[in-house]
Amino acid sequence: MKTIHLSSGIEIPALGQGTWRMGEDSSQKDAEIAALRLGLDMGMTLIDTAEMYGEGGAEEVVGEAIKNRRQEVYLVSKVYPHNASLKGAIAACERSLKRLKTDCIDLYLLHWRSSIPLSETLEAFESLKQAGKIRDYGVSNFDADEMKKAIKLPYGNQIATNQVLYNLARRGIEWDLLPWSRQHNIPIMAYSPIEQKGILKNSQLKSVASRHNATPAQVGLAWLLQQEGIIAIPKASNPEHVKENSVALDIQLTQEDLTELDKAFPPPNRKMSLAIR
Repeated sequence: MKTIHLSSGIEIPALGQGTWRMGEDSSQKDAEIAALRLGLDMGMTLIDTAEMYGEGGAEEVVGEAIKNRRQEVYLVSKVYPHNASLKGAIAACERSLKRLKTDCIDLYLLHWRSSIPLSETLEAFESLKQAGKIRDYGVSNFDADEMKKAIKLPYGNQIATNQVLYNLARRGIEWDLLPWSRQHNIPIMAYSPIEQKGILKNSQLKSVASRHNATPAQVGLAWLLQQEGIIAIPKASNPEHVKENSVALDIQLTQEDLTELDKAFPPPNRKMSLAIR
């Protein structure tokens, strides 16, 4: 497993498992738990979730999936912006810990900005860290300007990562956020890494995949994983997709491949906005 170092010195897997839309249908719970456990078996020990996903349902799924395996897992969760006040974030974290059936979250993120001052959220995060409830903290869906302001705040220099939309079709962060993040040693955690399957029918992506005897999804993930300071968190709620995702680590794209993918999915030539999930 390729790994990424956070500024705190913690080493985490570059390929993890996302849980967006999990925990919404009780009839799928057993299958979702089984898929996450299979991912753990295959070395994808980073699991990303949020109190927003299924209104806590995804955290409950994760809690069941990591039962008796907590020491293997690097656990990421996110707080709702409206819960991100000094008292609210601490209370929200306690609720997440209960659903996850653990006493500590490895990485706790602000899901997106809100009217609550970020300084207050960071103070809450630092309090949670000092109390041993979380190990590191960060943000999500922040653009470059927001990150520049954030790191100047008290405790802002402790921001460990920024989780944003990034894939072959959504390369806007390459304009300013990605180079800034690399300069400041803040890894990017890429959600929706295959654009919810939206990129998979592209003919040039299929051509590159055929050269590697791989699927388009595997090449899309490999493109992310081959980059410096990128963590990918694809969702996979069935065994076939979990196995497919894990193989992406073995694909080494050539310069010819990268050039062809740039033609199919051109890099940005202007600042582009981030989506939120």
